[in-house]
Amino acid sequence: MKLAIVILNWNGKGLLETFLPSIIRHSENASIYVADNASTDDSVNFVRSSFPSVKIIQNVENGGYAKGYNDALKHIEADVFCLVNSDIEVTENWLLPIVSTFDSEDNTAIIQPKILDYKKKTHFEYAGAAGGFIDKYGYPFCRGRIFDTIEEDKGQYDENSEIFWASGACFFIRSTVFNALKGFDESFFAHMEEIDLCWRAHNLGYTSKYNSNSIVYHVGGATLNASNPKKTYLNFRNSLFTLTKNASGGIIFLLFVRLILDGLASLKFLIVMKPMHIFAILKAHFGFYAHLPRLLKKRRLLKQSQNYYKEKSIVWSYYVNSKKLFNRL
Repeated sequence: MKLAIVILNWNGKGLLETFLPSIIRHSENASIYVADNASTDDSVNFVRSSFPSVKIIQNVENGGYAKGYNDALKHIEADVFCLVNSDIEVTENWLLPIVSTFDSEDNTAIIQPKILDYKKKTHFEYAGAAGGFIDKYGYPFCRGRIFDTIEEDKGQYDENSEIFWASGACFFIRSTVFNALKGFDESFFAHMEEIDLCWRAHNLGYTSKYNSNSIVYHVGGATLNASNPKKTYLNFRNSLFTLTKNASGGIIFLLFVRLILDGLASLKFLIVMKPMHIFAILKAHFGFYAHLPRLLKKRRLLKQSQNYYKEKSIVWSYYVNSKKLFNRL
């Protein structure tokens, strides 16, 4: 199996200096690429001089995660693409369980490893943890992380299992499936585009898996941290994008409920005195409404399937029923 590891970079010389060596050291049988999103720092020259075995693809613009990977992967021939954030530390033999699963399971299209916190290695990391799921109203959550509750890794999610979405922090996908899905939706720019891609794959009958035998450590927020209102804007807007395109059933009702729930989220930000995040949610909704005709057109062209959600409302389960841990859902 021909495997290509592709690291998207934008002005990340420091991250590449720290984390690229572990990928090179533990990925002997893979081709490694840095896909640069029109960086203005010295990161491309740094990689070229310090890691000559690493291939470089230079995108002409910074199109974010979605367009950045779409543009770069057009230049790569491989059976499987491994998309890795530049702030990921990998471990010895991290690729073997992934390749073995792809070899033995033809319908498995997407795989995520166990993602632990680089800064607190006993705990799962926010972006992906032990694999992702979604509720009826489009709110994502993970095994090992629901909203801001992050679990310690005690082996409770060590079984390899089917998941609904895999984290873009470390994301394996068959190239044939990526191309069949026409890649990421570039209107997302960044955040939740991998959930949209996994949802579209699910609706076509493909399977996403979590493999606990492959372990990586993720810094998280290295490009855009959780305190940045732009992250709030992208997460809320893109969640609405994803729901509208892919959810089965009456989309108007789902969007009405989301309007109420996002309003409650704004109240939460008001209580903790974060007014810029309230404006970010409002901006997200106005941005969504501006795109709604295009999204509805996409919805008509896409296949939707039933049984996409694990919980009817993760908001209700978490805040009302106090179910903070995944294995209590």
